Amino acid sequence: MNATLSSDDRALLLRLLELPTAGPLETGPDGPRPRLREAQRVYARAALETGFRVVRHAPADPADMDRPDVPAPVREALSDPAFLDCQPSLVLRLGPELPAERTVMFNVHLDTVAGRLPVGFDGERFHGRGAIDAKGPAVALLAGVRAARERSSALGRDVAVIVQAVAGEEGGAMGVLGTRPLVERGHTGRLNVFCEPTRMRFLPRSTAAMTARVSVHGDDAVDDRPHTGHNAAVLLGFLAQHLGRALDTHAVSGAVCVAGLHTGTLHNRVYGTGSLLLNLSYARAGAGRVLESALTEALDEGLDAFAEAFAGTALFDRTAADARALTRLEWHKRGLPVLDDRDPWGRALMSRAGIDPWPSGEPAFTCDAIWMSGVAGACTVVLGPGDLAANNAHADGEFAAAAELDGFADAVARLLTAFTAQTNGRP
Repeated sequence: MNATLSSDDRALLLRLLELPTAGPLETGPDGPRPRLREAQRVYARAALETGFRVVRHAPADPADMDRPDVPAPVREALSDPAFLDCQPSLVLRLGPELPAERTVMFNVHLDTVAGRLPVGFDGERFHGRGAIDAKGPAVALLAGVRAARERSSALGRDVAVIVQAVAGEEGGAMGVLGTRPLVERGHTGRLNVFCEPTRMRFLPRSTAAMTARVSVHGDDAVDDRPHTGHNAAVLLGFLAQHLGRALDTHAVSGAVCVAGLHTGTLHNRVYGTGSLLLNLSYARAGAGRVLESALTEALDEGLDAFAEAFAGTALFDRTAADARALTRLEWHKRGLPVLDDRDPWGRALMSRAGIDPWPSGEPAFTCDAIWMSGVAGACTVVLGPGDLAANNAHADGEFAAAAELDGFADAVARLLTAFTAQTNGRP
């Protein structure tokens, strides 16, 4: 019999969807505090009925954030003592303290992007923020573990299951305040599954991303004398086009997002200050370093091109002359690892569980699985129901079909059953 969500599971998911769990990096410093701790407690109570116990429910330590690769928005937010406290992570364990080779870890995030959506279930689809990314998969995970326990009494005795229900996956935190500290504390297994939408295909790769900010700090001017100021809008607009063209060739190995151009909102003012953001993903550490150098070089060339194009013009001569002195390149995050798991053991296990691989030619995406890179003796995959785009994750109308969640629950049950049988020496 296939694993499915029970009526209690469906009620649990609706309760989680009702709780707003977008973190401060999503809602802003003046936004409401997330009810993430409450959501994790609700989730933990449901997990206890399956045999799990809570082994950790706490935020990251401030010392975990004292690293050069912590994204700048996180470092800036740490000035608020409540920033970490309102974003704890939960660790659940089923079974005794067994070695990693007898343990399966599932990672799922209960924080969401910002934006409240109507919550409901119409008999076929769950609607609400986090339905597919990733509260729905979190609930389906528990249903799958429950079904696996019914199939094998050894699960929870000879084989342990860890669930990381983390904060800090969304908002650009990149898992530094949720997943990374838990991985470093040893809450991992031989098999590690990160529950993200993959259309039920296992993905053994995860890209990383770096974010750059090109900023201009010049003098403003009034509209009657626009030539007396520095026109950040024209300079940054020129650089945005130049960088877009220069980095286009790198889009074949990762995603290049040129966005966040901002100077001001008035039509009768020349803004001398502004910024442009670029988010750059990469699938290999070497490609990330190449992309970082390419951006630095392209910005340098772009400043030369702007100075040449606008020197001597009536409106922008001052901006052209001072462009290089006014412009700075800052990195909000960079130097993060990537996941590229090539363990044949994991592929064979997935095959035995009836789970298909992610197509080799289809690009991967970024998630917290990057923090499993380099962990010895660990196989890591990304696996989950639905599709980020098709299910409107991060957008209006986010949903998860009940059939998709049932399918994930059954995949979890098959995977745990196969792992348990193999670990106990049965084919």
